[in-house]
Amino acid sequence: MTASADVTPGAAVDEDRVQEFLERVIADSGAAVAGLCTSLGDRLGLYRAMAGAGPLTSVQLAARTGLVERYVREWLTAQVAGEYVSYAPGTDTYLLPDEHAAVLADPDLPTYAAGFSTVLQAIYATEDILVEAFRTGEGVGWEEHGNALFAGTAQFFRPGYSAALVPEWLTALDGVVEKLERGARVADVGCGYGYSTTLMAQAFPRSRFEGFDFHRPSVEAARGIAAERGLDDRVSFQVATAQDFPGEDFDLITFFDCLHDTGDPGGALHHAEQALADGGTCMVVEPNASANAQENVNPVGRALTASSVAVCLPSALAQHGPQALGNHAGEEVMRQLADEAGLHHWRLAAQSLVNRVYAVGR
Repeated sequence: MTASADVTPGAAVDEDRVQEFLERVIADSGAAVAGLCTSLGDRLGLYRAMAGAGPLTSVQLAARTGLVERYVREWLTAQVAGEYVSYAPGTDTYLLPDEHAAVLADPDLPTYAAGFSTVLQAIYATEDILVEAFRTGEGVGWEEHGNALFAGTAQFFRPGYSAALVPEWLTALDGVVEKLERGARVADVGCGYGYSTTLMAQAFPRSRFEGFDFHRPSVEAARGIAAERGLDDRVSFQVATAQDFPGEDFDLITFFDCLHDTGDPGGALHHAEQALADGGTCMVVEPNASANAQENVNPVGRALTASSVAVCLPSALAQHGPQALGNHAGEEVMRQLADEAGLHHWRLAAQSLVNRVYAVGR
């Protein structure tokens, strides 16, 4: 075992540093438990009921939501402790600041982030399976998780896609918007609930969109969402993997936060290369995490790499393919896989706090 660079074997432990780190771990533990409260607030409509309502008592909030006041009061106490909600003791009222409501209460805002807390339910529920996977090297398939993972993942990524996909990411791809406006054929691979697919379809009514995902419940959810939005006449969804989705001559093939989850990302890119029309483009959207562990020492990097331990790497290993990348393989690895697949043109087109967007072509 190699000693850490800043700890000398046999040296006395710095008690101040021990105490500092202990406080950090306790804070992290508190945040982990508080994530349940955030998920409850999101699922039960508590944040939505507080948004723009001004100061409310626990009785008033319970009446607004149809929930039991004693539970609501306990939840509010936890929200005050986490500084999500403020409390006025003189009036015994609670306030969700507008700035906090923008993050917690409205799924249609690009700043909404409460959806990620839903994912926690699924992640913790598969801990025992993951413990065994660490010992055997086997994977934990996407389908082995609960519905909270599928719904929560869709909730988490949807605001970012809504804010940036059409106005920023697609416009950063050379000539793609013009094709979509004229009428193009698009494959959205690993579409999940199809929010990315329907966002593009709403923006470009002359184009046709086909979503593919190997997870049948997600495909069924995507079909329902497309039907609700009146898009099912030119948007379709099928169960298929990234290596065998049907069709050819696609003007645009997209991979939204999913290529690293496949057991054969190189095979997926090779299949995409074969399915592209002449002059077609692949858009590869990957997490904004680095292959250099030290560069992930930030809140986003921490969330992404932890998610890779719990979901991304196990999902790829469960497919028994030639490669299991995790979500922080880095740009150079992805670029090399694309080049080997016949996609020799690779460019960082855009990026956000959470994602990096690559324009890829022959």
